Amino acid sequence: MPYRRHRSTARLDTPPPGTKEKTSHIPPLGRMPMTVLLRSLAFTTVMSTALLKPAMGFMRLMATHDARLFSPEKNPLVRMALRASFYKQFAAGENEAEVGKTIRHIKGQGFTGVILGYAREIVIATRGRVPEPVDSPTEEELRDIEAWKQGTRRTLRMVGPGDFLAIKYTGAGRIAVDACLQRLPLPPPPIRDAMDEICEEARAQGSRIWIDAEQTVVQRTLDLWVIDLMRRHNRGSTPLVYNTVQTYLKSARDNVTNHLRLASTEGWNLGLKIVRGAYIANEPREVIHNTKQDTDNNYNGIVSSLLSKEFPDKHPNTSDPYPSFPNMHLFVASHNAETVQKAYALHSSRTRKGLPTIPVEYGQIQGMADDLSCDLLSWRQADLESRDERVQSAAPRPFKCLSWGTTTELVQNLYRRAVENTDAVQRSRNMASALRAELWRRTGGRLFRSS
Repeated sequence: MPYRRHRSTARLDTPPPGTKEKTSHIPPLGRMPMTVLLRSLAFTTVMSTALLKPAMGFMRLMATHDARLFSPEKNPLVRMALRASFYKQFAAGENEAEVGKTIRHIKGQGFTGVILGYAREIVIATRGRVPEPVDSPTEEELRDIEAWKQGTRRTLRMVGPGDFLAIKYTGAGRIAVDACLQRLPLPPPPIRDAMDEICEEARAQGSRIWIDAEQTVVQRTLDLWVIDLMRRHNRGSTPLVYNTVQTYLKSARDNVTNHLRLASTEGWNLGLKIVRGAYIANEPREVIHNTKQDTDNNYNGIVSSLLSKEFPDKHPNTSDPYPSFPNMHLFVASHNAETVQKAYALHSSRTRKGLPTIPVEYGQIQGMADDLSCDLLSWRQADLESRDERVQSAAPRPFKCLSWGTTTELVQNLYRRAVENTDAVQRSRNMASALRAELWRRTGGRLFRSS
Protein backbone atom coordinates (compact mmCIF):
# COMPACT_ATOMS: atom_id res chain seq x y z
CA MET A 1 0.00 0.00 0.00
CA PRO A 2 1.25 3.55 -0.56
CA TYR A 3 2.59 5.51 2.35
CA ARG A 4 -0.13 7.51 4.11
CA ARG A 5 0.14 9.31 7.41
CA HIS A 6 -2.92 9.49 9.62
CA ARG A 7 -4.11 9.65 13.15
CA SER A 8 -5.25 6.43 14.77
CA THR A 9 -8.99 5.85 14.81
CA ALA A 10 -8.89 3.86 18.04
CA ARG A 11 -10.90 5.36 20.88
CA LEU A 12 -9.78 4.91 24.45
CA ASP A 13 -12.94 5.42 26.48
CA THR A 14 -11.95 2.34 28.49
CA PRO A 15 -8.71 2.18 30.45
CA PRO A 16 -5.67 0.57 28.81
CA PRO A 17 -4.95 -3.08 29.55
CA GLY A 18 -3.75 -3.70 33.07
CA THR A 19 -5.56 -0.75 34.66
CA LYS A 20 -8.73 -0.68 36.71
CA GLU A 21 -11.62 1.51 35.69
CA LYS A 22 -12.74 4.14 38.19
CA THR A 23 -16.50 4.44 37.94
CA SER A 24 -16.60 7.78 39.77
CA HIS A 25 -14.72 9.67 37.07
CA ILE A 26 -16.40 11.91 34.54
CA PRO A 27 -15.85 10.95 30.88
CA PRO A 28 -12.45 12.11 29.60
CA LEU A 29 -13.93 14.80 27.32
CA GLY A 30 -16.07 15.97 30.23
CA ARG A 31 -13.00 17.90 31.36
CA MET A 32 -13.27 20.26 28.41
CA PRO A 33 -14.88 23.67 29.01
CA MET A 34 -18.01 24.06 26.88
CA THR A 35 -16.51 26.88 24.79
CA VAL A 36 -13.45 24.78 23.98
CA LEU A 37 -15.63 21.76 23.20
CA LEU A 38 -17.78 23.73 20.74
CA ARG A 39 -14.76 25.33 19.06
CA SER A 40 -12.95 21.97 18.78
CA LEU A 41 -16.08 20.38 17.33
CA ALA A 42 -16.33 23.13 14.72
CA PHE A 43 -12.72 22.71 13.63
CA THR A 44 -12.72 18.92 13.55
CA THR A 45 -15.95 18.98 11.55
CA VAL A 46 -14.31 21.23 8.97
CA MET A 47 -11.17 19.06 8.87
CA SER A 48 -13.15 15.85 8.37
CA THR A 49 -15.49 17.02 5.59
CA ALA A 50 -15.40 18.58 2.14
CA LEU A 51 -15.05 21.95 3.87
CA LEU A 52 -11.34 21.22 4.37
CA LYS A 53 -10.34 22.21 0.82
CA PRO A 54 -11.87 25.73 0.91
CA ALA A 55 -10.58 26.17 4.46
CA MET A 56 -7.05 25.36 3.28
CA GLY A 57 -7.47 27.83 0.43
CA PHE A 58 -8.51 30.52 2.90
CA MET A 59 -5.50 29.77 5.10
CA ARG A 60 -3.20 29.97 2.08
CA LEU A 61 -4.49 33.44 1.26
CA MET A 62 -3.95 34.60 4.83
CA ALA A 63 -0.50 33.03 5.04
CA THR A 64 1.00 34.00 1.70
CA HIS A 65 -0.60 37.31 0.64
CA ASP A 66 0.50 40.63 2.03
CA ALA A 67 -2.33 42.59 0.39
CA ARG A 68 -4.31 44.71 2.83
CA LEU A 69 -7.52 42.79 2.10
CA PHE A 70 -6.06 39.49 3.35
CA SER A 71 -3.51 40.63 5.95
CA PRO A 72 -4.52 40.13 9.60
CA GLU A 73 -2.17 42.93 10.58
CA LYS A 74 -3.64 45.41 8.08
CA ASN A 75 -7.31 44.42 7.94
CA PRO A 76 -9.01 44.60 11.36
CA LEU A 77 -11.98 42.52 10.19
CA VAL A 78 -9.72 39.68 9.06
CA ARG A 79 -7.75 39.93 12.27
CA MET A 80 -10.93 39.82 14.37
CA ALA A 81 -12.24 36.77 12.49
CA LEU A 82 -8.97 34.88 12.77
CA ARG A 83 -8.45 35.67 16.45
CA ALA A 84 -11.94 34.41 17.24
CA SER A 85 -11.34 31.15 15.37
CA PHE A 86 -7.89 29.84 14.40
CA TYR A 87 -6.04 31.87 16.99
CA LYS A 88 -8.20 30.91 19.96
CA GLN A 89 -8.00 27.24 19.01
CA PHE A 90 -4.30 26.90 18.25
CA ALA A 91 -2.38 29.86 19.75
CA ALA A 92 -1.13 30.46 23.25
CA GLY A 93 -1.21 34.22 22.83
CA GLU A 94 0.54 37.24 21.39
CA ASN A 95 2.44 38.45 24.47
CA GLU A 96 3.53 37.41 27.94
CA ALA A 97 0.19 38.19 29.58
CA GLU A 98 -1.87 36.19 27.06
CA VAL A 99 0.55 33.27 27.05
CA GLY A 100 0.64 33.20 30.84
CA LYS A 101 -3.15 33.05 30.98
CA THR A 102 -3.24 30.15 28.50
CA ILE A 103 -0.59 28.20 30.41
CA ARG A 104 -2.42 28.68 33.70
CA HIS A 105 -5.64 27.46 32.07
CA ILE A 106 -3.94 24.34 30.67
CA LYS A 107 -2.24 23.46 33.93
CA GLY A 108 -5.50 24.12 35.74
CA GLN A 109 -7.06 21.29 33.71
CA GLY A 110 -4.51 18.90 35.19
CA PHE A 111 -1.76 18.88 32.58
CA THR A 112 1.72 18.38 34.00
CA GLY A 113 3.16 21.20 31.92
CA VAL A 114 3.57 22.78 28.51
CA ILE A 115 6.00 22.96 25.63
CA LEU A 116 6.24 26.48 24.23
CA GLY A 117 7.69 27.62 20.93
CA TYR A 118 7.63 30.81 18.89
CA ALA A 119 5.30 30.52 15.88
CA ARG A 120 7.53 32.62 13.65
CA GLU A 121 9.80 30.53 11.43
CA ILE A 122 12.53 31.49 9.02
CA VAL A 123 11.94 29.43 5.88
CA ILE A 124 15.10 29.03 3.81
CA ALA A 125 15.15 26.81 0.75
CA THR A 126 17.78 24.08 0.97
CA ARG A 127 17.21 22.25 -2.32
CA GLY A 128 19.92 23.25 -4.78
CA ARG A 129 21.34 25.75 -2.31
CA VAL A 130 25.10 26.29 -2.47
CA PRO A 131 26.22 26.88 1.12
CA GLU A 132 28.37 29.90 1.83
CA PRO A 133 31.39 29.92 4.17
CA VAL A 134 30.43 30.39 7.83
CA ASP A 135 33.81 31.03 9.41
CA SER A 136 33.38 34.83 9.24
CA PRO A 137 29.73 35.76 9.88
CA THR A 138 28.50 38.99 8.31
CA GLU A 139 26.94 41.76 10.38
CA GLU A 140 23.53 40.77 9.04
CA GLU A 141 24.06 37.14 10.08
CA LEU A 142 25.16 38.20 13.55
CA ARG A 143 22.02 40.35 13.87
CA ASP A 144 19.90 37.36 12.85
CA ILE A 145 21.56 35.20 15.51
CA GLU A 146 21.10 37.85 18.18
CA ALA A 147 17.43 38.35 17.30
CA TRP A 148 16.90 34.56 17.42
CA LYS A 149 18.66 34.33 20.77
CA GLN A 150 16.68 37.16 22.36
CA GLY A 151 13.39 35.83 20.99
CA THR A 152 14.22 32.38 22.35
CA ARG A 153 15.11 33.79 25.76
CA ARG A 154 11.86 35.75 25.80
CA THR A 155 9.96 32.54 25.09
CA LEU A 156 11.90 30.70 27.81
CA ARG A 157 10.85 33.26 30.42
CA MET A 158 7.19 32.53 29.70
CA VAL A 159 7.45 28.91 30.91
CA GLY A 160 8.07 27.57 34.38
CA PRO A 161 9.85 24.75 36.19
CA GLY A 162 9.41 21.39 34.47
CA ASP A 163 8.11 22.97 31.24
CA PHE A 164 9.87 22.70 27.88
CA LEU A 165 11.19 25.38 25.53
CA ALA A 166 11.02 24.28 21.87
CA ILE A 167 13.89 25.48 19.67
CA LYS A 168 14.76 25.22 15.99
CA TYR A 169 18.43 25.74 15.17
CA THR A 170 17.62 27.01 11.68
CA GLY A 171 15.75 29.88 13.30
CA ALA A 172 19.21 31.44 13.67
CA GLY A 173 19.13 32.20 9.95
CA ARG A 174 21.08 31.43 6.80
CA ILE A 175 24.36 30.81 8.57
CA ALA A 176 22.80 27.93 10.51
CA VAL A 177 21.44 26.35 7.32
CA ASP A 178 24.76 26.76 5.50
CA ALA A 179 26.65 25.19 8.41
CA CYS A 180 24.24 22.24 8.34
CA LEU A 181 24.61 21.76 4.60
CA GLN A 182 28.40 21.71 5.06
CA ARG A 183 27.99 18.98 7.72
CA LEU A 184 30.01 20.93 10.29
CA PRO A 185 30.30 18.87 13.49
CA LEU A 186 29.76 21.96 15.65
CA PRO A 187 27.61 25.04 15.03
CA PRO A 188 29.30 28.35 14.27
CA PRO A 189 30.68 29.86 17.52
CA PRO A 190 28.03 32.63 17.80
CA ILE A 191 25.24 30.02 17.63
CA ARG A 192 27.01 27.64 20.02
CA ASP A 193 27.58 30.46 22.51
CA ALA A 194 23.95 31.56 22.23
CA MET A 195 22.72 28.02 22.92
CA ASP A 196 24.99 27.77 25.95
CA GLU A 197 23.46 30.96 27.36
CA ILE A 198 19.95 29.65 26.74
CA CYS A 199 20.76 26.30 28.36
CA GLU A 200 22.17 27.92 31.47
CA GLU A 201 19.15 30.19 31.81
CA ALA A 202 16.81 27.22 31.40
CA ARG A 203 18.69 25.27 34.05
CA ALA A 204 18.53 28.20 36.47
CA GLN A 205 14.73 28.42 36.22
CA GLY A 206 14.18 24.65 36.26
CA SER A 207 12.89 24.41 32.69
CA ARG A 208 13.97 22.03 29.94
CA ILE A 209 14.81 22.34 26.24
CA TRP A 210 13.85 20.22 23.30
CA ILE A 211 15.34 20.70 19.88
CA ASP A 212 12.80 20.25 17.12
CA ALA A 213 13.53 17.92 14.21
CA GLU A 214 13.93 19.32 10.71
CA GLN A 215 14.38 18.00 7.18
CA THR A 216 16.88 15.19 6.66
CA VAL A 217 19.13 17.41 4.56
CA VAL A 218 19.99 19.37 7.72
CA GLN A 219 18.98 16.90 10.45
CA ARG A 220 22.09 14.72 10.18
CA THR A 221 24.17 17.74 11.16
CA LEU A 222 21.68 18.91 13.78
CA ASP A 223 21.98 15.55 15.54
CA LEU A 224 25.70 16.20 15.97
CA TRP A 225 24.99 19.67 17.37
CA VAL A 226 22.37 18.43 19.83
CA ILE A 227 24.63 15.60 20.99
CA ASP A 228 27.29 18.23 21.64
CA LEU A 229 24.76 20.15 23.74
CA MET A 230 23.70 17.07 25.69
CA ARG A 231 27.31 16.02 26.19
CA ARG A 232 28.02 19.33 27.93
CA HIS A 233 24.69 20.20 29.59
CA ASN A 234 23.06 16.85 30.48
CA ARG A 235 25.36 16.12 33.40
CA GLY A 236 22.87 16.58 36.23
CA SER A 237 20.44 14.06 37.65
CA THR A 238 17.95 14.59 34.80
CA PRO A 239 18.36 15.67 31.14
CA LEU A 240 18.20 19.38 30.38
CA VAL A 241 18.28 19.01 26.58
CA TYR A 242 16.15 16.60 24.51
CA ASN A 243 16.75 15.67 20.89
CA THR A 244 13.98 14.64 18.47
CA VAL A 245 13.90 11.43 16.41
CA GLN A 246 11.49 11.06 13.47
CA THR A 247 10.39 7.45 13.07
CA TYR A 248 9.20 7.70 9.48
CA LEU A 249 12.91 7.61 8.68
CA LYS A 250 14.41 4.18 8.06
CA SER A 251 17.48 5.27 10.01
CA ALA A 252 15.56 6.03 13.22
CA ARG A 253 16.48 2.85 15.11
CA ASP A 254 20.18 3.23 14.33
CA ASN A 255 19.97 6.89 15.30
CA VAL A 256 18.40 6.11 18.68
CA THR A 257 20.99 3.40 19.33
CA ASN A 258 23.81 5.80 18.49
CA HIS A 259 22.44 8.27 21.05
CA LEU A 260 22.21 5.48 23.65
CA ARG A 261 25.76 4.27 23.00
CA LEU A 262 27.26 7.74 23.28
CA ALA A 263 25.33 8.59 26.45
CA SER A 264 26.37 5.31 28.06
CA THR A 265 30.05 5.37 27.15
CA GLU A 266 30.52 9.10 27.78
CA GLY A 267 28.45 9.27 30.97
CA TRP A 268 25.78 11.87 30.23
CA ASN A 269 21.99 11.74 30.53
CA LEU A 270 19.92 11.25 27.40
CA GLY A 271 16.64 12.98 26.63
CA LEU A 272 14.72 11.88 23.52
CA LYS A 273 11.44 12.99 22.01
CA ILE A 274 9.96 10.46 19.58
CA VAL A 275 7.71 11.68 16.74
CA ARG A 276 6.48 10.18 13.50
CA GLY A 277 7.71 13.17 11.48
CA ALA A 278 6.44 16.32 9.82
CA TYR A 279 8.48 16.78 6.63
CA ILE A 280 7.40 13.85 4.52
CA ALA A 281 6.53 16.06 1.54
CA ASN A 282 10.10 17.37 1.43
CA GLU A 283 12.10 14.21 2.15
CA PRO A 284 13.89 12.00 -0.40
CA ARG A 285 11.59 9.02 -0.94
CA GLU A 286 14.28 6.46 -0.24
CA VAL A 287 14.90 7.62 3.35
CA ILE A 288 11.33 7.11 4.60
CA HIS A 289 9.39 3.91 5.23
CA ASN A 290 7.32 2.46 2.40
CA THR A 291 4.02 2.32 4.29
CA LYS A 292 2.34 3.97 7.22
CA GLN A 293 2.23 0.59 8.98
CA ASP A 294 6.01 0.37 8.73
CA THR A 295 6.27 3.77 10.40
CA ASP A 296 3.80 2.76 13.11
CA ASN A 297 5.75 -0.43 13.77
CA ASN A 298 8.99 1.52 13.90
CA TYR A 299 7.59 4.11 16.34
CA ASN A 300 5.95 1.56 18.62
CA GLY A 301 8.95 -0.76 18.50
CA ILE A 302 11.40 1.98 19.47
CA VAL A 303 9.21 3.16 22.34
CA SER A 304 8.70 -0.40 23.57
CA SER A 305 12.46 -1.07 23.53
CA LEU A 306 13.27 2.13 25.40
CA LEU A 307 10.59 1.55 28.04
CA SER A 308 12.08 -1.93 28.52
CA LYS A 309 15.60 -0.45 28.73
CA GLU A 310 16.73 -2.26 25.61
CA PHE A 311 18.63 -1.05 22.55
CA PRO A 312 16.09 -0.81 19.69
CA ASP A 313 18.40 -2.16 16.96
CA LYS A 314 19.89 -5.01 18.96
CA HIS A 315 20.75 -7.85 16.61
CA PRO A 316 21.56 -11.32 17.96
CA ASN A 317 24.48 -11.83 15.56
CA THR A 318 26.24 -8.53 16.16
CA SER A 319 29.89 -8.74 17.13
CA ASP A 320 29.84 -5.25 18.62
CA PRO A 321 29.02 -5.51 22.34
CA TYR A 322 26.31 -3.25 23.70
CA PRO A 323 27.18 -0.96 26.63
CA SER A 324 24.95 -0.65 29.67
CA PHE A 325 21.69 1.22 29.16
CA PRO A 326 22.21 4.91 30.06
CA ASN A 327 20.13 7.13 32.30
CA MET A 328 17.49 8.53 29.96
CA HIS A 329 14.08 10.21 29.86
CA LEU A 330 11.57 9.67 27.06
CA PHE A 331 8.92 11.98 25.60
CA VAL A 332 6.21 10.31 23.50
CA ALA A 333 4.93 13.09 21.23
CA SER A 334 2.03 11.50 19.39
CA HIS A 335 -1.57 12.04 18.27
CA ASN A 336 -1.92 8.31 17.65
CA ALA A 337 -4.20 6.77 20.26
CA GLU A 338 -2.89 3.23 19.82
CA THR A 339 0.71 4.37 20.29
CA VAL A 340 -0.05 6.27 23.47
CA GLN A 341 -2.18 3.46 24.86
CA LYS A 342 0.55 0.88 24.26
CA ALA A 343 3.26 3.08 25.78
CA TYR A 344 1.21 3.86 28.88
CA ALA A 345 0.14 0.23 29.36
CA LEU A 346 3.72 -1.06 29.04
CA HIS A 347 5.22 1.57 31.34
CA SER A 348 2.46 1.07 33.91
CA SER A 349 2.82 -2.71 33.82
CA ARG A 350 6.59 -2.67 34.20
CA THR A 351 6.41 -0.16 37.03
CA ARG A 352 3.83 -2.18 38.96
CA LYS A 353 5.85 -5.38 38.51
CA GLY A 354 9.12 -3.74 39.55
CA LEU A 355 10.72 -4.32 36.13
CA PRO A 356 13.35 -1.92 34.72
CA THR A 357 11.92 1.06 32.87
CA ILE A 358 12.55 4.78 32.32
CA PRO A 359 10.63 8.01 33.01
CA VAL A 360 8.20 8.88 30.21
CA GLU A 361 6.00 11.88 29.38
CA TYR A 362 3.37 12.45 26.69
CA GLY A 363 2.26 15.42 24.61
CA GLN A 364 -0.12 16.65 21.92
CA ILE A 365 -0.40 19.98 20.10
CA GLN A 366 -2.79 22.59 21.48
CA GLY A 367 -6.14 22.34 19.70
CA MET A 368 -5.40 18.88 18.30
CA ALA A 369 -6.10 15.37 19.64
CA ASP A 370 -7.86 16.85 22.65
CA ASP A 371 -9.76 13.60 23.12
CA LEU A 372 -6.47 11.73 23.55
CA SER A 373 -5.14 14.41 25.91
CA CYS A 374 -8.28 14.08 28.02
CA ASP A 375 -7.79 10.30 28.12
CA LEU A 376 -4.30 10.86 29.53
CA LEU A 377 -5.70 13.21 32.18
CA SER A 378 -8.25 10.59 33.21
CA TRP A 379 -5.63 7.85 33.46
CA ARG A 380 -3.43 10.16 35.49
CA GLN A 381 -6.21 10.98 37.95
CA ALA A 382 -7.12 7.30 38.32
CA ASP A 383 -3.51 6.30 39.00
CA LEU A 384 -2.92 9.10 41.50
CA GLU A 385 -6.03 8.06 43.43
CA SER A 386 -4.73 4.50 43.80
CA ARG A 387 -3.50 3.33 47.20
CA ASP A 388 -0.64 1.48 45.52
CA GLU A 389 2.47 3.68 45.41
CA ARG A 390 3.73 1.82 42.36
CA VAL A 391 0.55 2.67 40.46
CA GLN A 392 0.84 6.29 41.57
CA SER A 393 4.42 6.47 40.31
CA ALA A 394 3.29 5.19 36.89
CA ALA A 395 0.70 7.96 36.46
CA PRO A 396 1.14 9.51 33.00
CA ARG A 397 2.52 13.04 32.73
CA PRO A 398 0.59 14.78 29.92
CA PHE A 399 1.74 18.01 28.26
CA LYS A 400 0.32 20.37 25.66
CA CYS A 401 2.55 21.85 22.95
CA LEU A 402 1.85 25.57 22.39
CA SER A 403 2.90 28.23 19.89
CA TRP A 404 2.82 31.95 20.51
CA GLY A 405 3.16 34.95 18.20
CA THR A 406 1.13 37.38 16.13
CA THR A 407 -1.97 36.35 14.21
CA THR A 408 -0.06 36.41 10.92
CA GLU A 409 2.85 34.37 12.31
CA LEU A 410 0.50 31.76 13.69
CA VAL A 411 -1.55 31.43 10.50
CA GLN A 412 1.65 31.04 8.47
CA ASN A 413 2.87 28.40 10.93
CA LEU A 414 -0.44 26.53 10.87
CA TYR A 415 -0.64 26.60 7.09
CA ARG A 416 2.83 25.07 6.75
CA ARG A 417 1.94 22.38 9.30
CA ALA A 418 -1.33 21.66 7.50
CA VAL A 419 0.39 21.34 4.12
CA GLU A 420 2.98 18.99 5.62
CA ASN A 421 0.27 16.91 7.32
CA THR A 422 -2.67 17.08 4.91
CA ASP A 423 -3.27 13.34 5.14
CA ALA A 424 -3.39 13.50 8.92
CA VAL A 425 -5.61 16.59 8.97
CA GLN A 426 -8.20 14.82 6.83
CA ARG A 427 -8.62 12.04 9.41
CA SER A 428 -10.44 13.92 12.14
CA ARG A 429 -13.77 12.09 11.86
CA ASN A 430 -13.11 10.03 14.96
CA MET A 431 -12.46 13.05 17.16
CA ALA A 432 -15.46 14.89 15.70
CA SER A 433 -17.67 11.91 16.56
CA ALA A 434 -16.31 11.80 20.11
CA LEU A 435 -16.88 15.53 20.56
CA ARG A 436 -20.46 15.28 19.27
CA ALA A 437 -21.12 12.41 21.67
CA GLU A 438 -19.81 14.49 24.57
CA LEU A 439 -21.93 17.48 23.54
CA TRP A 440 -24.96 15.17 23.36
CA ARG A 441 -24.17 13.87 26.86
CA ARG A 442 -23.99 17.38 28.33
CA THR A 443 -27.10 18.72 26.65
CA GLY A 444 -29.21 15.58 26.64
CA GLY A 445 -29.37 15.90 22.86
CA ARG A 446 -31.27 19.20 23.05
CA LEU A 447 -28.97 20.92 20.55
CA PHE A 448 -29.63 18.18 17.99
CA ARG A 449 -33.42 18.08 18.25
CA SER A 450 -35.70 20.09 16.04
CA SER A 451 -37.96 22.57 17.83
